[in-house]
Amino acid sequence: MSSSPSATLARERSFAHAGKFDLPGSNAALVPRHAITDRVERAAAAKLVLVRAPAGFGKTTALRQIHEDFQARGIATAWITLDAADNDLPRFLSCLGEAVARLQLSEEGAAGRDTDAVALLEREGSPFALFLDEFEVLQSPAVLALLREVIARLPRNGRLVVGSRNLPDLDLGRLRVRGQLMEIDIEVLRFSVDETRHFLQARGLPPLSHDVLEMLHARTEGWVAALLLATITLERHDDPANFVQRLSSGGGAIAEYLAEDVLGRQPPEVRDFLLRTSILRQLSPSLCRALLPRTDCARMLARLDASSLFLVPVETNGPEPHYRFHSLFAAFLKAQLAREHPDEVVRLHLAAAAWYESVDRPVAAIDHAIEGGDYPYALTLLAHTALGFLEEGRMRLLARWFAAIPRAVLREHPLMQAMEIWAVLFTQGAAEAQALLLDSGLAASADPAIAAHVNALSPLLLAMLDRYQEASELGREGLSRLPSAVRFADTVLMNCMAHVTAVLGETREAQRLLDSARIAQYGSVFNRMYTESTEGMLDFQRGLFRQALARFRIAVGCTRSSSYRYTGGNAWAGVLYACAMYEAGDLESVERLLNVYLPLARDVGLPDHMIACHAIRSRLLFERGDVDGASRVLTELETLGHLKKLPRVVASARLERAGMLMRQGNAYASRAELERSDDREVWDRVARQRLPAHELFDIGIERLRWEVLFGDAAAAADRIAAELPLAHAESRVRRAHKLRVLWAIALWRQNSAQAAADVMGEVVLEGSREGFMRLIVDEGAAAAGPLQAVLQGLGKGARLEDPILREYVQRMLAAVGGEVLAADAGDARAAGPVDPAAPAEALWRGEAMTSKELRVLKLVAEGYSNGAMGEKLFIAESTVRTHLRSINIKLAAQNRTQAVSIARRHGLIG
Repeated sequence: MSSSPSATLARERSFAHAGKFDLPGSNAALVPRHAITDRVERAAAAKLVLVRAPAGFGKTTALRQIHEDFQARGIATAWITLDAADNDLPRFLSCLGEAVARLQLSEEGAAGRDTDAVALLEREGSPFALFLDEFEVLQSPAVLALLREVIARLPRNGRLVVGSRNLPDLDLGRLRVRGQLMEIDIEVLRFSVDETRHFLQARGLPPLSHDVLEMLHARTEGWVAALLLATITLERHDDPANFVQRLSSGGGAIAEYLAEDVLGRQPPEVRDFLLRTSILRQLSPSLCRALLPRTDCARMLARLDASSLFLVPVETNGPEPHYRFHSLFAAFLKAQLAREHPDEVVRLHLAAAAWYESVDRPVAAIDHAIEGGDYPYALTLLAHTALGFLEEGRMRLLARWFAAIPRAVLREHPLMQAMEIWAVLFTQGAAEAQALLLDSGLAASADPAIAAHVNALSPLLLAMLDRYQEASELGREGLSRLPSAVRFADTVLMNCMAHVTAVLGETREAQRLLDSARIAQYGSVFNRMYTESTEGMLDFQRGLFRQALARFRIAVGCTRSSSYRYTGGNAWAGVLYACAMYEAGDLESVERLLNVYLPLARDVGLPDHMIACHAIRSRLLFERGDVDGASRVLTELETLGHLKKLPRVVASARLERAGMLMRQGNAYASRAELERSDDREVWDRVARQRLPAHELFDIGIERLRWEVLFGDAAAAADRIAAELPLAHAESRVRRAHKLRVLWAIALWRQNSAQAAADVMGEVVLEGSREGFMRLIVDEGAAAAGPLQAVLQGLGKGARLEDPILREYVQRMLAAVGGEVLAADAGDARAAGPVDPAAPAEALWRGEAMTSKELRVLKLVAEGYSNGAMGEKLFIAESTVRTHLRSINIKLAAQNRTQAVSIARRHGLIG
């Protein structure tokens, strides 16, 4: 293979995607299915159109006709033919991005390929439909979760049209109840007697008598594939009635019988061609010639295409046409080949592998070598390409191949064992990868390339296992051995040690290592992502939020030149980007990002990433009123911590649960959960280190919050004042901001409104410049008083006379449920000062609350949505809304959050 690895992989991707976005050929489109297209047109409210049936019922033909009907009505369409490789989330996102670009949902047109495809699908605008055929191949929970999210967020004019052999896991029950699902099943797809007559006529057969036609329809049960096969046999029968009479019923038996009959009637050269090329996923003249050098493959393919029986066109606009076998025949022909020529299967796979190797298509070459059982040949091919795949971050593809190669064979190729460890590390986790490394004996290898990989892997594994001190010691030894024989491994080690030293508080050393890694990257997509992510973490810690957000965006977009775009599926960068978007308050984007990255983070098992993902998802669910869902997410996190033997993850799940209980106003339960989460060994280590998940979230912060909300606010304020200088001395600016927010709330609780405004004012001034939001908003209604005091003080000093700052404070106040007081033109100054100790009579009308209203108010305080409250109280959601309106009137509150704040202040709820 003479091309560079990146050029080879780019060419491989273009071939892999060839034909995926084109409508496949059809041999049953001769019969218009108006009943199907009319049903779809009438179901205007359906977000999902599901065409479901076993093979051979004409699903793809029905999809084509729906597609043509949509286009005739001016609806934008895009098509993806799915395959097993689309279970790899990054690849699926790449294909989705290409399809969305073809829909032209953005004004940028083709430029939309590099933006978030999922976000574009949510936009209101012109009607569109995205078609996904052969959906049954999708098994990945991450891909299915993403598609469920896509369906849930589709605009009124958007539709997803799916063709599948089985019921997809797409929340069909919920869609059905809401009237958003249109189902086209076997009964709808079956040909009627009249359609059977039209089909036979279109195939050029002489008319059958009515009795024979009805018998044929009954025997085949309107199954299109069986009818298609039957027409081939009927053409050669002088007595159609006798043939139809002999047909047995029972679907699969008919198909098997007819397939054997049709294959048996082919000329020997056609039959031989069909059997020997059945191992191929796609057929082209040059590829088939590699398997059958004495056959005129171009003529044979054209002949088969003209028969519209065995082949489906995939691509016809390239240098040569490409086809695939009809799904009805593919498995049958493979099985027949194995029965008749078992010794030929291996030779044919290896011939295909050699051809793919000769045209620089390593993925297909390796696939065929493995399927042919020639594992040494597959490993030889991998020796030329594995490093290139590593540099592009294609770990899942590598992991799939290595899993298929017997362990005994792999042991004979130590360098490939090292590649396998990389792949397993970033797909299954550090524990599994470390076990492989220990079992391999590679640490004792004298091979310079293997030694380079082990040099980088050893500290990286320890860091990912949450053993940073050990990683530091081993990594420093590794750095002293640089440069090594493998530049990729050297750069990973620099990035790893930058992360490790940053966690240990050595920020200058971390920055030096990042600068060295950036110089050494030489175009490695993976390492550029790693470098930008790690430096983004440093920026985040130092309070440079906008700069950190930009770095994380670069990190997730590093792979735009490869097959993985914007949300490219890399958990390392993606989770950090989701955290930054959460801080910015873009919760819709966070939802989409978590759908992509949370499953990947869970698989890889990075402690900080798992903690951050689950904590954010729990908070989002809580904010939507799904308290039970929020609790369930934290239980999942705690279970993961136990399974992966990560005590910090377990303690963090409990600590986040304590925080949720505080947001519910439950002082007793939150205190008990705080005690349960207090793993002294874990939190002592967290206090010594600067772990990304714990910059604003550790046992110290949570204890302070509890004291501020429920305990001795004055003592909490004193402790915060004592801790702030240390945070500043360590350049932990974000942590200092969080401490100031808690300090302001503590001062407010002590009736020191001006002091609270002064402390909170410093935070909001920086927030308006850097754009952070959740650092303040996550404190909920407790932050409303200090924010109102800040808002009322604006304009009293030249420094604070800033319309951008005023708008920022108003947004923060609205987000926590506080009242934005204003006389006119948004000027808050005319409203007068807010007194935190104002009597109840000044804030609410004192009208008696009913017991049901108090119960509703308590559930609101606990974070429940209207629907969830209705279920718990056995009342309609409209009744819940009536109670809420009454509560707001009685408390003179503008919204539910403010009502809870007022009620707590005056002892109506705990």
